[in-house]
Amino acid sequence: MIRTPLRPLARILPARDTGENPDVIERENIRQRHEDMRDKARARAESRLFFMAVVFLGLFVTVGARMALLAVSEPMEPRAATSGSSITTQRADIVDRKGRILATNLETHSLYAQPQAMIDKERVAQELVAIFPDLDEERLVRDFTGKRKFLWVKKKISPEQRQAVHDIGDPGLLFGPREMRLYPNGRLAAHVMGGASFGKEDVHAAEVIGVAGVESYFDDVLRDPANGGKALTLSLDLTVQDATERVLYGGMKLLNAKGAAAVLMDVHTGEILALASLPDFDPNDRPRPPTEGNPSDSPLFNRAVQGLYELGSTFKIFTAAQAMELGLASPSTLIKTAGPLRWGKFKIRDFHNYGPQLTLTKVIVKSSNIGTARMAQVIGAKRQQDFLRDLGFFDPTPVEIVEAKGAQPLLPKNWSELSAMTVSYGHGLSSSPLHLAAGYAAVANGGKRVIPTLLMRDTPQEGPRVMSEASSREARQMLRKVVTEGTASFGEVPGYAVGGKTGTADKPKERGGGYYEDKVIATFASIFPAHDPKYVLIVTLDEPVETSGAKPRRTAGWTAVPVAAEMIGRVAPLLGLRPEVEPGRLADITLTSN
Repeated sequence: MIRTPLRPLARILPARDTGENPDVIERENIRQRHEDMRDKARARAESRLFFMAVVFLGLFVTVGARMALLAVSEPMEPRAATSGSSITTQRADIVDRKGRILATNLETHSLYAQPQAMIDKERVAQELVAIFPDLDEERLVRDFTGKRKFLWVKKKISPEQRQAVHDIGDPGLLFGPREMRLYPNGRLAAHVMGGASFGKEDVHAAEVIGVAGVESYFDDVLRDPANGGKALTLSLDLTVQDATERVLYGGMKLLNAKGAAAVLMDVHTGEILALASLPDFDPNDRPRPPTEGNPSDSPLFNRAVQGLYELGSTFKIFTAAQAMELGLASPSTLIKTAGPLRWGKFKIRDFHNYGPQLTLTKVIVKSSNIGTARMAQVIGAKRQQDFLRDLGFFDPTPVEIVEAKGAQPLLPKNWSELSAMTVSYGHGLSSSPLHLAAGYAAVANGGKRVIPTLLMRDTPQEGPRVMSEASSREARQMLRKVVTEGTASFGEVPGYAVGGKTGTADKPKERGGGYYEDKVIATFASIFPAHDPKYVLIVTLDEPVETSGAKPRRTAGWTAVPVAAEMIGRVAPLLGLRPEVEPGRLADITLTSN
């Protein structure tokens, strides 16, 4: 900035020449300088005042708008987790294929105590036990009167229990917000759901984590905030699941069985429409895992997925299908069935004497162990292993349940010719009912392997081909004849053309080796409609006994088959299948000369 001098020589010298006083010029310059300084200060002050006015006006408009928005909005309770909490409480719902709720969240409260703030600790303990009978009064008194400054009383309580605790009126009893997992259908599909529990928690929030079933398998997906709370859609159909469990429970009780399992699956997509295991449990009040005894006796044990059983004669159709696929036999090929069949010191016998020979179809219809074993000898152990491996019997099924990865089939240590013979009719290899469902789906759908899934699919699976269409068609016809002419005559359901194979396997002893003489695993593996299969149903009963006759009957034809037939009659209409007349065989035309 150029500063103007107060006594400029250009004006002072001429003023002296004319007799003017130079001091007047100086005073005039001082006055002008002060006026300039005053004008600049005023302009600066005016600009600052204007800026402050604009800022305050903006703040007042913002506050007014927020107050107006709050005035017209609905009241809302605060969330359980504070903005600064590291605990994620959000968990997505689980629904069935039609959008019906299988698992959801419920806002509730926890109850905790601060003993140092209590007034009458003994009375509080007594009142709490009256509200929660599972609590120990002596332990509560000991905790309240000890050195502890904080303890959980109950991790989740109902609104009625919260009001009752509130009525105690002691300042040392406090409530914390909680979001608990709720299964509104109770025991229905319990082994699929699995259950949930609390993970990290504090008095303001608690995270819900899956502990079993799909809750554990999809735990990260269900808890991921990036999914925006989008529900997980399963392939289950709630009404079909309910009908399956009701029939299975009734059959288990009527036939005095120790346990039961059922799997209903789409043969083309691999979708599991129903999966049941009995006895079951309520995931809302999941019991503790057993610490002793046989784990399979626990209601937590999933017999349909975790249960590994010798599934008996249900395996015979795989032997027949492979023999036809390899060109070693046709449905009309005659096979020796005279017995017993000797292999070293071992003997293989049939349940009845079926004569010296049977066609391959009759071997399946009559369920001849000897005939099946002879076909296994022709096939060979190596080729048999390859075929069963292609069907999925060598690995756990990759279904979306956390327990499935531990269900590794039990295979013969030395797969000899004798092993091949016994495996051909379902002995010496233990697998789950879900493995069997996947194997029968390949037989039913035209020969393509299907991987079971609990997620809904819109299109069929295009798995690797394990047998030709022709072999699949001939095998389906054999399964149909098992129902119309063979061991599964009680499996006929008018209008639905059921096909299937029975399997009755002696139950192995838990200790000492060998088999029980009066305990079996009875299984019926079925497909329907047999002429155009859409579904496969596996029903397995553990130690069933049918007692209506003079002697107890344990075979699958008397136990598992009637249960499966009743189940098909219930669920087929729910699946949209209408009863129809089974297409008959075209009449043979013989050319003759005249």
